[in-house]
Amino acid sequence: MRPPVPTSDATAVAGAVQALYLEAFPDGDRMFIPRIFSWAVDCFHGRVDGYLPIDAPYHNLEHTLQGTLCLARLLRNRQLARVEPTLPRRTCELALLAILLHDTGYLKRKDDVSGTGAKYTVVHVRRSADFAAALLEKRHFDPREIRAVQNMILCTGFNAALHQLPFQSEEERIAGFALGTADLLGQMAAPDYVEKLPLLFAEFSEAARHDPGANHPVSQLNSVEQLRRQTPDFWEKHVRQKLEKDFGGVHRFLAEPYPDGTNDYVAAVEGNIRRLRQELAPSRA
Repeated sequence: MRPPVPTSDATAVAGAVQALYLEAFPDGDRMFIPRIFSWAVDCFHGRVDGYLPIDAPYHNLEHTLQGTLCLARLLRNRQLARVEPTLPRRTCELALLAILLHDTGYLKRKDDVSGTGAKYTVVHVRRSADFAAALLEKRHFDPREIRAVQNMILCTGFNAALHQLPFQSEEERIAGFALGTADLLGQMAAPDYVEKLPLLFAEFSEAARHDPGANHPVSQLNSVEQLRRQTPDFWEKHVRQKLEKDFGGVHRFLAEPYPDGTNDYVAAVEGNIRRLRQELAPSRA
């Protein structure tokens, strides 16, 4: 098991991701990871022209860093396992860029002063893909690479129709599924995931008020307690199925060592779910 990385520290996470990237690609661009991390941090801290800092209480910078670290570990392990098809270095780079930008849909423009970015929960995935395209066009990325980043971001949608996404290659599809996997496991495996559920509910509540007619799970929750009670089933009946079936089981590459070692991410999520069940049990008596 690797030593823990403080996911509240962008510099520490960037260093860990850089090390994983270079383990997978020893001849990689040593400036790539620092460069894309600086772009993401600028987005979250309001250093992008025309935008305020991201102020969503749950989907903050640490949430993105948790997913990014998880994805870097998954991609590194898959690369060293030498399974087919091998993911090109550039595909992995674009995946890391995509996960760093996957929640930029919570950004508000400077004249958008009501509420927090959480009001965009229902539409944030599409907004993130659009924001990423605009950002990368300004940085002169190739249109095909921009489409790849967008496709990968769209994999994080709650009910994304993955079979309808216009992936440009099988490698791009696998990288997108790895990103979607890391987005789920990175947050649910966090030591304070249970404690952060009230923040997630606050986002859902704001989104429901902002768009009361939306047919989305955010509109079906009435209290933090309801969210807490539904979370074990969310893991068992939605996330596990998504990991195994929709995302093709790529989470198995998080086993350390691969393929027979412990999957610390899955183990941590299951630990959080057990703790949540224990906390809920007294109120059922």
